[in-house]
Amino acid sequence: MALTFVTSNQHKFQEVSELAVKRGIEVVHYKWRYVEIQADDLEEIARASAKEVSAQLKCPCFVEDAGLFVMALKGFPGPYSNYVFRTLGNSGILKLMSGVNNRDAEFRSAVGYCEPGGEPMVFVGRVEGEIAEQVRGQGGFGFDPIFIPREGDGRTFAEMPVSEKNLFSHRARAVDRFLNWFIELKR
Repeated sequence: MALTFVTSNQHKFQEVSELAVKRGIEVVHYKWRYVEIQADDLEEIARASAKEVSAQLKCPCFVEDAGLFVMALKGFPGPYSNYVFRTLGNSGILKLMSGVNNRDAEFRSAVGYCEPGGEPMVFVGRVEGEIAEQVRGQGGFGFDPIFIPREGDGRTFAEMPVSEKNLFSHRARAVDRFLNWFIELKR
């Protein structure tokens, strides 16, 4: 059984592929930078993206969109995380958080799956944590070096190997929900 994952992000593919292999599912990486709608809701973005890419590729496929929601910044950067990371980076978020005591944050992920001509399904995952005081770790990508998950041991996601991050990350939770649904659907 193979699934097509449409993403231009090799790191996301690695994380998702590792989760799928454990369930006997092969994930085919279709590296394509598709146009995403701009919206305040990750689920809306994933739904529209999945519908668009399945129609253009003419095959069932899935996409994933994620965001870092910082409570003291009223949820910023949220669904605009990719753009904010490319323009401000981790150091920009840390600068915005300078002197801020409430460092609570949440990573959210939305996986959208669609078959051509069908209606997309969306699966959500989230993990609570806090923003670190400084960049820590060499692994991961994006905001991983400044996000400390509450369920962890005080390390950032960037200080963990992928296999450990996949035990409780936002992406792992969304992908697990999707794979559970997909496996049931194909039985």
